[in-house]
Amino acid sequence: MKQLFSKDSWHLPAFLKNSKIRLITFLLLAISLVCVVMAFLVNLILGLIILVAVILTVVMSSFTLKAITEDTNEYISDLSYRIKRGEQEALIKMPIGILFLSKHNDVEWINPYLQKYFGNKEILGKPLAEIDAELAELVEKNQDSKKPVEVSWGKYKLQLLIQKNIHAVYLMDITHYATIQQHDLDTNVVIGQIFLDNYDEITQSMNDKAVSNLSNYVTNELSNWAKKYQMYLKRIDDDHFLVLTYSKVLKKLEDDKFKILDRIRERTSKQNLPLTLSMGISYGNDDLALLAKAVQSNLDLALGRGGDQVVVKTQDGEARFYGGKTNPMEKRTRVRARMISQALQELMNQTDQVFVMGHKQPDMDSVGACLGIRRIAAMNQKKCWVVLNQENLHSDVSRLMDELGQYPDIKGTVLTPEEAQEKATEQSLLIMVDHSKPSISVSKELYQQLSNRVMVIDHHRRGEEFPENPILVYIEPYASSTCELITEMFEYQSRESEPINKIEATAMLTGIIIDTKSFTLRTGTRTFDAASYLRSVGADSVLVQHFMKENVNDFLQRNHLIDRVEFIGDRIALCVGEKDKVYDPVIAAQAADSLLNVSGVNASFVITERTDGKIGISARSNGEANVQVVMEQLGGGGHLSNAATQLTGVTIEEARAQLMDVLKQKHDE
Repeated sequence: MKQLFSKDSWHLPAFLKNSKIRLITFLLLAISLVCVVMAFLVNLILGLIILVAVILTVVMSSFTLKAITEDTNEYISDLSYRIKRGEQEALIKMPIGILFLSKHNDVEWINPYLQKYFGNKEILGKPLAEIDAELAELVEKNQDSKKPVEVSWGKYKLQLLIQKNIHAVYLMDITHYATIQQHDLDTNVVIGQIFLDNYDEITQSMNDKAVSNLSNYVTNELSNWAKKYQMYLKRIDDDHFLVLTYSKVLKKLEDDKFKILDRIRERTSKQNLPLTLSMGISYGNDDLALLAKAVQSNLDLALGRGGDQVVVKTQDGEARFYGGKTNPMEKRTRVRARMISQALQELMNQTDQVFVMGHKQPDMDSVGACLGIRRIAAMNQKKCWVVLNQENLHSDVSRLMDELGQYPDIKGTVLTPEEAQEKATEQSLLIMVDHSKPSISVSKELYQQLSNRVMVIDHHRRGEEFPENPILVYIEPYASSTCELITEMFEYQSRESEPINKIEATAMLTGIIIDTKSFTLRTGTRTFDAASYLRSVGADSVLVQHFMKENVNDFLQRNHLIDRVEFIGDRIALCVGEKDKVYDPVIAAQAADSLLNVSGVNASFVITERTDGKIGISARSNGEANVQVVMEQLGGGGHLSNAATQLTGVTIEEARAQLMDVLKQKHDE
């Protein structure tokens, strides 16, 4: 009885401690009592039956709810224990390394999974830098990162996450998955095409035995090269090979700088048969048809740059160039010149008018080429407009424009870029001469307006920037100048048409003389043939000298630049203009040319500030060094022995530092 009336025996059941359940319970009890009272009022026996039923229901419900509550509490208690035990087990046994550090980066605790990476080394209480300097550096470097980062630790690849507020380091070993990923990257398919640049020219005058020996030598060299790097090589033509390999092999080839080009060129040169190779290589696309198309495009780019080089490029990536150390060889035949001349005639017959333009800051080769194209158009009874910005012309071009005043029929065809845009129609033809980069055209807007009807005639090596859909391309890096290429086309024009006149011939001859430095650089037999033809049709050598005269200010400015020369090693001359002083780009180019006359110098660079605020670098070489690849790394381009670039947003000192870095890199290579 004492227990029955004790204080502990009368506390509410656990399930009634919930206020909502308690309210519902009391409400149901109140309804039950009302029903019992009403039953007694109706009939005593009925009231007793309902009262007993209510009491039994309350008792059974109470015991049932109590049992449910106890089971629930027991389940929750068991679940809580299991979760806590699981957390402890996970902390100790799960495959994630956990490390707790002190504020001073001493190891306070490490889980057994991470301990095995340290072997039997005792690490608790010791500085992390003393235990493993590499891991300590990784923790220090990534302690502010809020997301997991992939790191390399020894031979392992890990995901590293740091909780800086509690000094916890989490390491997840992803070496297995990284290995699979790397294997996938290493086995990407790479397709390449190899082309023997001058095979036809070399074998043209050889007997069958010599041709067979040369062919066997090249095949053996390439087969041994392919076997060394475990590549598939298939000869598909006399001068054409197909290569299949993996991206991991391509990396080895790039590290080797494709020395196979040098080996074949040097060994065939000793036999007086200087054979050169060009390669186009592409990778990074699962569609083999697109990959093959990209390979052909890369090979075209290599050949457009003069051959003897390799172009490696993904479909949307940046091209990487190897080789290109030699000047392109002059072709012995003019078959291509005839074919291009005929194709140009057909194009002109399909157009209503022709526009021809050179590059910004035009030189005599650019303007002379424009006048040559204008004359070819006239020979085909087509109107041709020369697009030229006549502001800030150099002295030689300015003198030519003054001389054109005596030829009103020619002078009247010279338009400003704005006038040309107004005259252009959908049927007009645009010819870009002496350049192939739309960004340096006299009028980029005119190019965009006629982008689907563009022809390119150039003697510079082709760069990555190029018209998207040219209808005809004539790029011959072996040629001395664009004027030389266009002069050869006159031979295949109609004899009945009006021939080239004196001023046009003189302008084109001046362009050839300036670009060859008076026939001392990049001069072949066809250069002299072109010059001879121009003299025969009236080119005036006295007028040429008049065009090439420089005024006193230009002479003094050029000598001032040369006076600031410094020598890098024994063979490179460098001139840096004065800070905040503007120089004419042509003067800078002339200074670079003059420095090549110094004994022992095989490359020269002149850095000056231009009128447009950019920093210009003019580069020249005597053919022993390739200044084009140097300028390309700085965003420019040009020819093996004649190149340039313009840098934006840098000072003249920063431009010099960038050039020195590239020269050091090329020297190390």
